[in-house]
Amino acid sequence: MSEESLPADALPEYAERVLDVAESIPPGRVMTYGDVAEWLDEGGPRQVGRVMALYGGAVPWWRVIRADGVLLPGHELEALARYREEGTPLREAGRASEGHVPRVDMRRARWDGGEHAEGHT
Repeated sequence: MSEESLPADALPEYAERVLDVAESIPPGRVMTYGDVAEWLDEGGPRQVGRVMALYGGAVPWWRVIRADGVLLPGHELEALARYREEGTPLREAGRASEGHVPRVDMRRARWDGGEHAEGHT
């Protein structure tokens, strides 16, 4: 069945898998787009980013981020509020950073799948 012939509310199988990973990330932790692709052993950061852009609104999208910890452009304030609510480790922005928006502290916030690793297929 081609993607064009899917019912409007059906997701492509890869998108479902990406969204499942996003939902499994604990509050206060993050994975990069590349981490998700590696976890799934399929696709790459761009494919994961595309899925999140198209379908990620119903899952904790703020937990899947760029490897440099920069907040999603256009959604910085919403993401920042969620990070603060969840206690996600942040690095204060330097004076040179645009808008002085903090970044996620990747060293402390990055999640490797932890307890879910045994069920990984």
